[in-house]
Amino acid sequence: QLQLAESGGGLVQAGGSLRLSCAASGLTLSNYAMGWFRRAPGNEREFVASISRNGVRKYYGDSVKDRFTISRDNAKNTVYLEMISLKPEDTAAYYCAAGQSASTMSTANIDYWGQGTQVTVSS
Repeated sequence: QLQLAESGGGLVQAGGSLRLSCAASGLTLSNYAMGWFRRAPGNEREFVASISRNGVRKYYGDSVKDRFTISRDNAKNTVYLEMISLKPEDTAAYYCAAGQSASTMSTANIDYWGQGTQVTVSS
């Protein structure tokens, strides 16, 4: 079955760090640009970060720039999101996504979505 499975979410204090993982089954991640999105309660799904197929190009939403780092290990068929200096406003469900373009990645051009992992940052 084709699946993107996120893990690594949880409860963390403000200023803390988390590392999210997205493991793929049923598809080869090297064929896709990958990204992370998040959705906080009462908000629409928001772009967080994306990475090109070979990992050379990376893009970040303004709200997470300089705090989050996206990376990938195609040999492990896995994508990561390292988050530091977490803020309460980072609280959201985080979704892994596979698409065709890292530079223009948005909710409109995603091929596959994960089910999400919850990140909660306490103040």
